[in-house]
Amino acid sequence: MAKAAPTFSLKDQLFNADSLGDLTDEFAGAVSGFDRAAFHAAALSGIAERSLMECLDWFADCLEPYLATDFPTMADQLEAAMPARLDPTLRDDDFGRFIHAVPGVLAVRHGLEAHSARALDLLYAATQRFSMEFYIRPFLNRWPQETLARLALWARDDNYHVRRLVSEGTRPKLPWARKVALTLDQTLPLLDILQADGTRFVTRSVANHLNDVAKTDADAVLQRLAQWDADGRQRAAERAWMQRHALRTLVKQGHSGALTMLGYAGDVAVAASLSIATPKVALGEALEFEVALSAALDLPVLVDYRLRFARPGGRTGEKVFKLKVGKVTAGKPLSLTKIHKIKANATTFEWHPGTHGLVVQVNGVDRVEATFEVV
Repeated sequence: MAKAAPTFSLKDQLFNADSLGDLTDEFAGAVSGFDRAAFHAAALSGIAERSLMECLDWFADCLEPYLATDFPTMADQLEAAMPARLDPTLRDDDFGRFIHAVPGVLAVRHGLEAHSARALDLLYAATQRFSMEFYIRPFLNRWPQETLARLALWARDDNYHVRRLVSEGTRPKLPWARKVALTLDQTLPLLDILQADGTRFVTRSVANHLNDVAKTDADAVLQRLAQWDADGRQRAAERAWMQRHALRTLVKQGHSGALTMLGYAGDVAVAASLSIATPKVALGEALEFEVALSAALDLPVLVDYRLRFARPGGRTGEKVFKLKVGKVTAGKPLSLTKIHKIKANATTFEWHPGTHGLVVQVNGVDRVEATFEVV
């Protein structure tokens, strides 16, 4: 019987002997007296007991004994050891390698208080190798005016990784990152510059930034998108993509303003029927259902379905899933089928036996619902 293949975590994939070997080679060529073997062994020994982000701090700990104690000289050494810039001619999905986040760790650790200007220079160089979105945020909190002034310049930089940092580093709800104490008056003018960017890596960040804002101020997002639509600086297709991506949370919530902006009217007459083929579903099996939509007029539809989960003690929970972006033709029903796996070990929520609900939402309006049993 063949042995099962070993499983590797993201941390194992990012931080291993090979990636640390690359980092070792980079510093060996730039820092006098660097002990390649000692650094590599020490850094590798601390990976297992630490989380992914903690590993980056650990690598910085291991590196510090070989670096100058005064930050300006340290920053020079860190820049000298950097690999070649990420390819500036690409347009998307060139994030860089986590192992090259170490200069950001040291910029915050040693440059934040006494050498902020030099530290920002270091982040500018480093973000062209690996995004410094986590490490710009302490500077925004400690030195907001000075850092925002830099970002205003960087928003027009020739390198798209630098431009993306402006949007990503100021996101209100950046995953894994500390919060930033910024107002929309401080951040939206930066997005005004970036919304016309010709690189999807940048415009995706702008859209994600707006999606963050939409969770607390939907009107501000809709107003900005309408303003950008009116000024016409971005290509129409990219502007439409940005709107869809920026409004995705509001769409899931059935926000009428967001749906109207995307061309989906909620106040139209749509007849909907729902048939559940598996009214009783065991864990590990699938919920199967069919939705039929009809209307007297041709109209675009955005169809979602919402699961209402039964929880122990009478509690409930909900989650929205996409079903179809399409069109209902007058006199011709649109039939949609779906198979939704009832996972026994779902990563984001746990299924419990009992009666659960299924709600079909068309253009942000609940149209029909039914129940099913998980056994």
